[in-house]
Amino acid sequence: MEERATSSVEGVLNVCKPVGMTSHDVVDAARRLAHTRRVGHTGTLDPGATGVLVLVFNRATRIAEFLADADKEYRVEVTFGKSTDSGDAYGRTVREAPADTLTGEQVAAALPQFVGEIAQVPPLASAVHVGGRRLYELAREGVTIEVPPRHVWIYQLTLLDFVATSPPSAMLHVACSKGTYVRRLCSDLGDVLGCGAFASFMVRTRVGRYHLAESATLEELQALADTARLEEALLSMDEALADLPAVDLQPPQRQAAMRGQPIPLFRVARWQQLVGAPVVRLRDATGLVALARVEEGLLRPFKVLRD
Repeated sequence: MEERATSSVEGVLNVCKPVGMTSHDVVDAARRLAHTRRVGHTGTLDPGATGVLVLVFNRATRIAEFLADADKEYRVEVTFGKSTDSGDAYGRTVREAPADTLTGEQVAAALPQFVGEIAQVPPLASAVHVGGRRLYELAREGVTIEVPPRHVWIYQLTLLDFVATSPPSAMLHVACSKGTYVRRLCSDLGDVLGCGAFASFMVRTRVGRYHLAESATLEELQALADTARLEEALLSMDEALADLPAVDLQPPQRQAAMRGQPIPLFRVARWQQLVGAPVVRLRDATGLVALARVEEGLLRPFKVLRD
């Protein structure tokens, strides 16, 4: 009886991923708690990192693509004097150089060149596909391959603290676009400073609207699941996509949307505000019905989310 009750869990969950677990490990844990196989995530987080990991349950897996494009923020500790092939503390050392004379002023002066649109070469220990294979698989096999750079955006890069120990380290705040490798950012910073560097610890503090302060630990989720209250931790699909404009449908319009049929734009309230919107939420009193695009004066449903 309990499995039938919890297997209906649906929505979006902000989880605090622990250090040492892969993103897939967290997904597996969530599947066990919710008694469902239909759980996914909207963007991996390195095993050695902690912080926000956004999960989607059951029908909410169909909106994962709209959550995966979100901007992200990190707090990252950078240790200078050594570079690794993975860009973090778990990789093989590829370079060492003296860094004892490095100052916080030098680090701060080097940061502005990384702000804005930059080109990044993904670390070899990453899940990027090249030639149909993931980079980390090729790296394990000792295959050397040229990886094309990717263009990403760094919106903010701030020095929060500098510790002049041996080796010296710094704490950075990073706000960036989807697809940014913070490990590579740390490695590139070390190259610019001439001493090498790696990300010794990293916390993802935000993914889109999801913040670390509001994330739930696996222990908290277990306690909710034990009392059949797991859904209390989830946002509905409508809430999760609250940044998209919305249309409240009349009953005939709802039936049309559920059949994938277009709705004349002029027949919905405040239709002028929807012109130019890339995606529109179509909803009724009980939640999200479908997602639609505005095309040729019509709202065209392209993803129906209601049975």
